[in-house]
Formats: sequence, C-alpha cells, structure tokens
Amino acid sequence: MKIEHLAIWAEDIELLRDFYVKYFSLDCSEKYVNTKRQFTSYFLSFGQEKTRIELMNIPGMESSANRINLTGLAHFAITLGSKELVNEYTEQFRKDGYTIYSEPRTTGDGYYESAILDPEGNIVELLA
Repeated sequence: MKIEHLAIWAEDIELLRDFYVKYFSLDCSEKYVNTKRQFTSYFLSFGQEKTRIELMNIPGMESSANRINLTGLAHFAITLGSKELVNEYTEQFRKDGYTIYSEPRTTGDGYYESAILDPEGNIVELLA
C-alpha cells in the first residue's frame, strides 16, 4: 500500500500549480475539466509510481457558503491494488463502525474508489 495522492482545494488553481511546479519541479498533467460540475483539476507528480498532489477548483468557491469545505486538504487516497480489495476494505470499515463517505464506484475521471471517514472525519479514498 501507499498514499496515491493528496487533494487540495485551490482558489487560484493556476497560481498554486505554478508554485508547486516552480519550487518542487513537479510534472503537471493536462487540466481536467468537468463542465457539468464546473470542476477543474491538475495532478502534479513527483515521478512515476510516486505520490501525487491533486489541485482542484470550482469557480466562485471563495464566496461559497461552504467555503470551509473547499479550502485546504480535501482528502488523501491510498491505492489498494484491485476493485475487490476496495470492496473488501469498504465492507470492513462499515463492519467496524466507520462512516462510508462514498460507496465503491467508477468515477468520471476513471478511478474505481470508495471513501471513508477516519476517526477525526478526514476523507480517505480507497483506490483500486
């Protein structure tokens, strides 16, 4: 197992991308755009098979009533290696009394994942 990526909400996604690329020499993906949700993101990579940072933005989020939920660390993801393990871990967390934040599914950007809340409410994605 390993941490796959950390996700950060950004008010100015381009500014944040430029900062990480400049100071940490990270590779940057093409911008992902979900026009339905008006969501954009970049993945910044430390190299192949290394932990990545996902920068995310929704226009106008800085004035949103839910701004507290759209700043700082959004979640981190741990890759488990298979869809079966995502399903098994999700059920184990459910059995052990943890909150299932999102059920196993294939996301719009191609991940098979579920998400749980850790004991302090942080979102942990479980990836295939």
